[in-house]
Amino acid sequence: MQDTTAIVHDAPVRAEHGDLVWGSDAIAAVLRSLDIPYIALNPGASYRGLHDSIVNYLGNRTPQMILCLHDEHAVSIAQGYFKASDRMMAAALHSNVGLMHATMPIFNSWCDRSPVLIIGATGAWDAARRRPWIEWIHTCSDQAQLIRNYTKWDNQPGSVAATTEALLRAAQIAQTAPRGPVYVNLDVSIQEEKLESLPPMPAVERFAAPQPAQPSADLVAQAARLLSNAKSPVMLAGRCSRSVEAWNVRVALAEKLNMPVLTHIKLAAAFPTDHRLHAAPPGNRLTGDAKKLIAQADVILSLDWLDLGGALKQAFGADTIKPKIIQVSCDAHSHRGWAMDYHILPPTDVYLMCDPDAALPMLLDTVQARSSTQTTDSPQRKVPEPEKTLTLAGVADALEAATRGIDRCITRLPLGWHGGYAHFRHPLDYIGFDGGGGVGAGPGITVGAALALKGSGRIAIGLCGDGDFLMGNTAVWTAAHYGIPCLMIVCNNRSYYNDELHQERVAVARARPAQNRWIGQRISEPDIDIAAMAGAQGAVAVGPVTTLADMHRAMQTAMQAVREGKVCVIDARVLPGYDAD
Repeated sequence: MQDTTAIVHDAPVRAEHGDLVWGSDAIAAVLRSLDIPYIALNPGASYRGLHDSIVNYLGNRTPQMILCLHDEHAVSIAQGYFKASDRMMAAALHSNVGLMHATMPIFNSWCDRSPVLIIGATGAWDAARRRPWIEWIHTCSDQAQLIRNYTKWDNQPGSVAATTEALLRAAQIAQTAPRGPVYVNLDVSIQEEKLESLPPMPAVERFAAPQPAQPSADLVAQAARLLSNAKSPVMLAGRCSRSVEAWNVRVALAEKLNMPVLTHIKLAAAFPTDHRLHAAPPGNRLTGDAKKLIAQADVILSLDWLDLGGALKQAFGADTIKPKIIQVSCDAHSHRGWAMDYHILPPTDVYLMCDPDAALPMLLDTVQARSSTQTTDSPQRKVPEPEKTLTLAGVADALEAATRGIDRCITRLPLGWHGGYAHFRHPLDYIGFDGGGGVGAGPGITVGAALALKGSGRIAIGLCGDGDFLMGNTAVWTAAHYGIPCLMIVCNNRSYYNDELHQERVAVARARPAQNRWIGQRISEPDIDIAAMAGAQGAVAVGPVTTLADMHRAMQTAMQAVREGKVCVIDARVLPGYDAD
């Protein structure tokens, strides 16, 4: 791997500023004071003033521009960057049209609780100052209304001074748990306003996000008593940070209580999956072993578990939920009336309204060590064996063989992936799904995570479905242009296969021919040359790969390319079918 974290820098010719200062210069200076490392964007005239200031006033550094070929990628890259670094970056979207393009990844970021500082722009609000036609159709009343239901906060400031405050507030709100995207919309007139001098920069440290809220000692003591006296406690390790220290606290608490742990395949790694206390492979839904474990529990410790009420319904059905429930989550602060991403309302006996990382050290210090006569080695379902013809099991087999002993970060997994295919032993081994189920985010999130990991020695690997890659594939160009090494493995079954299964269920329920499920679903005749698409954008392209032996060879080629700082895409032609529970 390269020994530097620097990406390719599009260096501008040095500009002589003289005495002229513009509104957008002040805005750019605030972004720098906030230590925003990158701003991903697809260019547009509505923020041409800010664009100029980032290039010619800041020298295209802090933030450095990350050029994208689609507005969606700008937000997905910022989301992926946070997922791998716990650090916020920015994305810029051109007027109403760029914002409309990017609504899906903004929703992903919202559901994923990922902070993104979204910079929007609009034509002059003063109609007398608008350029004919173009600035009229790119100006709308209350532009932020398009995304207000799935952002934490928005603002359209009316002056340079107000913009400074708006950016400070936006950064503070976005990074306060539960985190999420925010939107600041810049009037083109404010950006292009001539100033007499640069306004003084704020003391940014005085506007930082607050320290995580701490639960009361009384509630911690109540939770500790329940856990210490439990006969069959279970930990549901849900939304947790990438902090190694917090990871170690979770492990220590589970070991002190001799408590089995479950994790979720939609969420980032939160507990070592090969630990003796990790009770079942992570999945999209609870496995049979996981349901049984929850049903037999007397105390459940939920660490911001995704859809706790749904998990309890899977385990108990219509029966009474008997175990005591300890909920550690502040997610309710983001629950709104528009999106139903809050899921089923779970019963709770002790509610610690805080981030899990804040509560667990206190719990660890307070609980009494618990001995148990029960075995803590829960059975793991047998993982499907790879076949000579390529399946998801074969892709997993080749991936494990090629990355053994190498630090990797899996940035995406395809539907149907069995949770036992890969073990996660570090919080960066896996960063979870996209959050909102928005197909097309996988490539952008992979590039964003790879940007965050650049120079760390850890390789970003995204395993995308073919539909996901085809919608988001031009993010490959961004990675190739900036020298951001990463690997994308396209698990290509030439179908929107998940929807084939839905159509089959409907047909069977209606006594109609299930064999028609493929119509309107298959991506074939002609097959799409995914490798050619990737190669045309500067990636090392491999495939199509159709056999297990060829997949192993393809992985060797890919790993060599990524070690050399390149982007690689493998078109893995897998057989349709899911190996998940």
